[in-house]
Formats: sequence, C-alpha cells, structure tokens
Amino acid sequence: MVNSAEHSADPTDATAPADATAGAPPSRFMTVAERVPSPAFFLTSAVFHYLGPAFAVLLFARIDVLGVAWLRIASAAVVFALWRRPWRVWRAATRRQRRLLLALGSVLGVMNTVFYLALDRLPLGTVGAIEFVGPVLLAALGVRSRRNGAALVLTVAGVALLADVHLVGEPLGLVLAFGNCVLFLLYVVLGHRLAADGGAEGIDRLGAAMLIAMLVVAPVGVADAADALTAPALLAAAFGVGVCSSVIPYVCDQLAMARIPRATFALMLALLPATAAVIGVLVLAQVPGWPEATGVLLVVAGVAVHEERGRSA
Repeated sequence: MVNSAEHSADPTDATAPADATAGAPPSRFMTVAERVPSPAFFLTSAVFHYLGPAFAVLLFARIDVLGVAWLRIASAAVVFALWRRPWRVWRAATRRQRRLLLALGSVLGVMNTVFYLALDRLPLGTVGAIEFVGPVLLAALGVRSRRNGAALVLTVAGVALLADVHLVGEPLGLVLAFGNCVLFLLYVVLGHRLAADGGAEGIDRLGAAMLIAMLVVAPVGVADAADALTAPALLAAAFGVGVCSSVIPYVCDQLAMARIPRATFALMLALLPATAAVIGVLVLAQVPGWPEATGVLLVVAGVAVHEERGRSA
C-alpha cells in the first residue's frame, strides 16, 4: 500500500517519466475504472495490502519464508505480463525511465522479502504500524508545524510501545520491520512518480517493475519455492497470495494516487495500521495485548493528525 510520503513528490516533477503511450485511447479497463469512486480504490487496497500477507503467513508452515516471498512476486509478475505486456513499456522507455523502473523493481523485491521476514517474527499489526514512522517523519520535516510535531510525537510513542513489547523476544524482527519501513518510504516516493502520468501508464510501468522484482529476488527465493512448484495445491495458494498482495492493492494504489488529492489521501492513510491489526486478529488470531493495541492506536492518531505540503491548497 502507498503512503503519504509518496504525495510529497510533485506530480509535475520534471523527473517523472514521460507518457510512453501518449495519445492512445483509454483501455476498456480504464473506462470502467473511471466510473468507480476514487475512495473505493483506496479502501480495496487497504484491505488487500494486509489480507494477502496474512494468507502468506499461513503458508509459512509449508513453504520457507523466502520461497513464499518469491512466489508472491512471481505470481504478480505473471499476471501483469499476461494482462499488460509490460515489456512494451521497457522498449519505449528512455534511459531515465528505465532507471526509475529498475529502482522501483529492486525496491519492490527487497521490500516484499524483508516484509515477509518481519512477519515471520512479529504480529501483522505491529509490522503494519511501524511502516508509518518514515512517512510521518518525512511529512514533519517537509511541513514544520505544531500539527506535524504532534503527529510525530504520537507516532513515535506508539512505535516505542510496540518496540518495547518485542525488543527482548524479537530484536531481529524489529530490525526487519524498521528496514521494511525505510523500503516502504522509497516505494511510495517512486510509486508517485510512476503514477504521475496517469493510471493506465502507471499500471503498465508497475508491471515492468514487478518483472524486475521477480528477477531481483530469484537468487534467494527460487530454491525455497521448489516444493510448491511440484505441488499444485500449494502453487495455487501461493498464486492467490500474489494476486491478493501484489496485483489488487498495487493496481488500486496507482489508480487512487492518480485521482485522490494529497490531503485526502494522507488522511485516509490512518486506516492502514488499524486494518493490519484487525486482519491480524481475524485471519491469524493475533490478538494484541493492551500495550500493542495502544501503540497501534497512537500510530493511527499520528497518521490522521499529520499534514502534507499543500494540504490547505
């Protein structure tokens, strides 16, 4: 799922990739998508961003974590390849656009891998809440106001509670969760540049980036995914995880980013840490204690309070 940091990037940024398909008529998919209310894309992404990983955690008992991570990415890459034929974007891209695609693909691959390694050690709600430290910090640095100062205090206090709960038992899990936070920040900044030219083109470039991510993670994931490649039921389950985790939410991200104003999007982000905690309870039976629940609520409050540059515009 995208974050508010992404909206700190200027949609008119000269570094944003040019539209490789400018002048082309809208696809049937985009014609239908334009009729859907913009918040619906965000809400769909919010649910599937954590529902897919929750299903992935259930697969950890049968497939090694790195294998699940690679299968998630590979499944999504196959769907994008069949649906969008993203290699056409690569062929038409300039050198600068290809650098952006390589950067986003590398970040996607490493981020998903680190995210799953963190989920193997920490509850989904905790990892989901820690993701938001970076974006709130970035907003506070970009717009120095009392409101953002309060948002930063709330978020840091919430994450401190979460970290205190797991510091002794899972220090590596916390390191991975904070590493995922940094990568998440990079993803949303790059993703906003990708979405700057419009929904359809952003999805095509996202497909190209996903193919790159599959190649980036292959050296550490293919061997661990071997068991699933010979077990149709496991392979189907992993494919479902990939669609739920990396196709539905990322496509909705691109469509939402192209249409929802920054300020509205930033406020709606407050739903995400709560969504992660709720899905952790419903799917994984990860019921938080009062310190964890309080920590998540503080992060939700911090995300809701923070303001983006140009919010009053």
